[in-house]
Amino acid sequence: MIKGNFPVEKFKQLYTPFYYYDIALLRATLEAIKKETANKPFHVHYAVKANANPRILKEIASYGFGADCVSGNEILAALECGFSPDKIVFAGVGKSDREMQIGLDNDILCFNVESIPELEVLNTLAAAKGKTARAAFRINPNIDAHTHKYITTGLTENKFGVNEQDLPRIIEVVNASSNVQLTGIHFHIGSQITDLKSFEDLCIKIKELQEWFNAQGIKLPVINVGGGLGINYQHPNHIPMADFESYFRLFEKNLPLQERQALHFELGRSVVAPCGSLISRALFVKEGIQKKFLVIDAGMTDLIRPALYQAFHHIENITSDKEPTPYDVVGPICESSDVFAEQIVLNKSVRGDLIAIRSAGAYGEAMASRYNCRNLPLSYFSDRF
Repeated sequence: MIKGNFPVEKFKQLYTPFYYYDIALLRATLEAIKKETANKPFHVHYAVKANANPRILKEIASYGFGADCVSGNEILAALECGFSPDKIVFAGVGKSDREMQIGLDNDILCFNVESIPELEVLNTLAAAKGKTARAAFRINPNIDAHTHKYITTGLTENKFGVNEQDLPRIIEVVNASSNVQLTGIHFHIGSQITDLKSFEDLCIKIKELQEWFNAQGIKLPVINVGGGLGINYQHPNHIPMADFESYFRLFEKNLPLQERQALHFELGRSVVAPCGSLISRALFVKEGIQKKFLVIDAGMTDLIRPALYQAFHHIENITSDKEPTPYDVVGPICESSDVFAEQIVLNKSVRGDLIAIRSAGAYGEAMASRYNCRNLPLSYFSDRF
């Protein structure tokens, strides 16, 4: 069985579970994105919610990318790690006054506004500071991203964004808001999208909306298509990087931009997921009636995606070369949902073996918790090992 390249002997000396990041792969990913967006009016904002580890943020900021934030504290984290405020966008359906003020105080690039009440509050807060807030309205294009319902975000009946029929009223409110400047429109149809046809559908809808805005005499400097590009969780060793070439080419082909108009992207998972692995130790092999349970010391507190989304992660025993054996891989948390995989084939495992859960660089460490009073997992990096 093909396995990832890990410094196993060094891993054996460490307390598990922990996150291990392949910085060479992260850099290769960032270089690929820069290559595909070079000499185009394309701007990439890294979605901080995917992974806010300071080392990861500093690495991404060093390549000149912007940041997509969904909380005031994410804005502060991005600034502390080197992201320029004029490349920071702030999204979220429930921005508090404090969070909006953080954005205003730091003169961030744009607020991705998700409701008329939010717009009204933003205008009031900006007026109190004598500032003008740049805003883009997040519009729900009612496009099915064909992904898990918990990470589908662009349908009409969704807590995010505004619906197309609300646009005339929104323009009225914008025109009456002296401290808000409309700079663009924003979309995000979902996450872990592997069928690029969904993005083609988005382009069609954006062109229709552009025509509507043009008819109102409104020119939009920015179109923000959000993120959502998926990765191959099944084969991290064969396909270690998302298909950025096809992704960016699709938008270049299907979404012609107007004069002096820029296209913004908010990529998260596709940037950081492949470079991260959760490393755990086997505690016990428990014999069931018809199957075997491999109990490891990592749990849903360290990586919640399988329990929350029924998400698949490739799993490897990186210390065994024995015959392939099927296991249910489970964690130690007192919840029946604390299961990483059912009947997955690994090399035969024994107590003490090291288990790698792959493609865990996104929504792994960032969503870790201390449920059951567990310690948060530490993180290690390939270039500082």
